[in-house]
Amino acid sequence: MQLPSEPDFTSPEFLKKHIRSILDFYEPRVIAEDSGFHQSYLDDGSIFDLHTRQLVGSSRFVFNYATAYRVHGDAHYLNWASHGLRYLHEVHKQPTGHYAWVVNEGNVVDGRAMAYGHAFVLLAAASCVHIGIESAQSILDETWQFLEDYFWDDDAQAYSDERDDSLAALDPYRGQNANMHLCEALLHAWHATANPKYLDRAEILAQRFAIDLAAQSDGLVWEHYTCDWQVDLNYNKDKPNDRYRPWGFQPGHQVEWCKLLLILNAERPDVKWTAKAQELYDRAMAMGWDEEHGGIVYGVAPDGTHCATQKYFWVHAEAFSAAWRLYKHTGNQKYLSDYERIWRWSWQHLIDHTHGAWYRVRNRDGSAIDDRKSPLGKADYHTMGACWDVLAQQ
Repeated sequence: MQLPSEPDFTSPEFLKKHIRSILDFYEPRVIAEDSGFHQSYLDDGSIFDLHTRQLVGSSRFVFNYATAYRVHGDAHYLNWASHGLRYLHEVHKQPTGHYAWVVNEGNVVDGRAMAYGHAFVLLAAASCVHIGIESAQSILDETWQFLEDYFWDDDAQAYSDERDDSLAALDPYRGQNANMHLCEALLHAWHATANPKYLDRAEILAQRFAIDLAAQSDGLVWEHYTCDWQVDLNYNKDKPNDRYRPWGFQPGHQVEWCKLLLILNAERPDVKWTAKAQELYDRAMAMGWDEEHGGIVYGVAPDGTHCATQKYFWVHAEAFSAAWRLYKHTGNQKYLSDYERIWRWSWQHLIDHTHGAWYRVRNRDGSAIDDRKSPLGKADYHTMGACWDVLAQQ
């Protein structure tokens, strides 16, 4: 198909229209008859799994609709955010106090307690507090306390990752991904409540992962650690394309930390945040940009070779958001140029101009891998979130 002509990617009107096109992709079919939100979409919007609900997807849709209501004011999004929050609390939440990872028709399929999943419950609750949903504050408070009781390691100044469904057994795996998304959720909770405990904890996580632990891996953020928080270079070494725990340096996570550090700096200015943000972004783009095909690869091995060459939607969304923030902070035109080249590659290869929304993943050359645009967990929270972030910095 012939692509639409390229818009002005910096234009607020374009960003708002693009957000609307993503919302419109999900809108006709997102509310499920058996409660919750449908989470499994083919390229054309058909649903390929009517009943499975993953905690991350359930939570991200709440964030999407709470933010859509807050930014754009459409009244039904307030109702949809409330609907989704109720589903989290009534279906995902278990008698133990944790939220199950996967449910199907109200039955628990995977009952593990995942810090990563609870980060998104915290984010969903905070986004609902922000728009005045009364029940959200208690869910925010309860989720914070659950994380304190079962995952926070005060000695390590970090969150552990996983417990079994009884909460008795703590898995030895330690990782940065859950902590990064908890930092994000805590910053949202701070903006929603002005309670400094959330900002204090976000600052601790930023220091711990982007600076202290990154010193073990040449200043970049590594994904996996031993139970005593030493870099684990062997964990998932044969799985550089793993969805949640990939081996290798993730350019997408370096730029995501860049964005979070700049958000933190806006609240508590410190040159260490801005210097580190710039370093992470610059190095991520230098090692992750595909000079032959364009776009940003998924994974880079410690020796600098590309170990996972697929191109993921979220990597590019987080990268253009970080580039824009760096441009606004520094005034350096190279970041504006990056913002535009990331958008340009995404416009050509990652955005579905026929049906709407972004493809989840493409081959190295931008060609299709499959027709599953939005499987469990995607929800286009990254893409709309990045657009909202750029709009807020206009």
